[in-house]
Amino acid sequence: MLSEDSQVWLVTGTSSGMGRSLVELLLAAGNRVAATTRNASNLASLVSAHSSQKLLVIELDISLNDQVKAAFQNIKTHFGRCDVVVNNAGYGLNGEVEAITDEQAKDQFEVNFWGPVRICREAVRFFREDNPAHAGGRILNISSAGGFSGNPTMAFYSASKFALEGFSESLSKELPTEWNIKVTIIEPGGVRTEWNKGNMIKVPTHPAYTGADAPSTTFRPLINVEYTGDPIKVAKALITIAKADDPPMRLLLGADTLHMIRFKCQTLLKDANDWEALSVSVLADDSDPEFLSKLGPATRGQ
Repeated sequence: MLSEDSQVWLVTGTSSGMGRSLVELLLAAGNRVAATTRNASNLASLVSAHSSQKLLVIELDISLNDQVKAAFQNIKTHFGRCDVVVNNAGYGLNGEVEAITDEQAKDQFEVNFWGPVRICREAVRFFREDNPAHAGGRILNISSAGGFSGNPTMAFYSASKFALEGFSESLSKELPTEWNIKVTIIEPGGVRTEWNKGNMIKVPTHPAYTGADAPSTTFRPLINVEYTGDPIKVAKALITIAKADDPPMRLLLGADTLHMIRFKCQTLLKDANDWEALSVSVLADDSDPEFLSKLGPATRGQ
């Protein structure tokens, strides 16, 4: 049965983990869901449990632009609208920079960055042109604590998430207010999913980094620990933030994320203060003293 305030959600990467948990919670609450996966058989149990009025399963390779466009057309035909888009599809890549090939690094960006970019382009157009006037929509881009703070052996994973965060922040600021489209970056810490198991490529240690005191030697074991995040609770948090009237640019999820990001922010602020004299020393003698006041409003966005 559909709830009175039923929404239509598009969620990518729904075979397992946070994506699967989110789809199950949304359906249980009476929402309608377009769930994407590389292989529809992964969602067979959900299909058998829910009518096509509530659940639309779409086989989607987010690296193919034609498939992304077709997915949104499918949603328009099936549901007539879309209210929330969650870019959840992605995977991890673990290994030293010298151990990872260009092809592996490019594949990481293709899925973790370019895939969400394709989805966002179509989502913005759909919210503006296909949804009812001024209805707008929400975009939740799943990043990571590693999308704000890098760690050993995770350089290309973090780089792909840093790119997604920069893209998301810029996108949110270029959308006219009257479109009513809001973008939020989701930064989970370690969550108990398949991410650090089957959804992560683990490259053998580069011979130069095998020392007992090497940073990668210290960090690698942390990849395999039992994480503290509950995927169901993460999914509940996503539903909550999607309903917020004034959502944040970034939503930090997990005590580990809070610790990492607070530490980095403190470090950034200390560096800014400690090196302020050198920073401002590069200003041209004839620079506009009003430049900063002009810059502020243009960069604040949402």
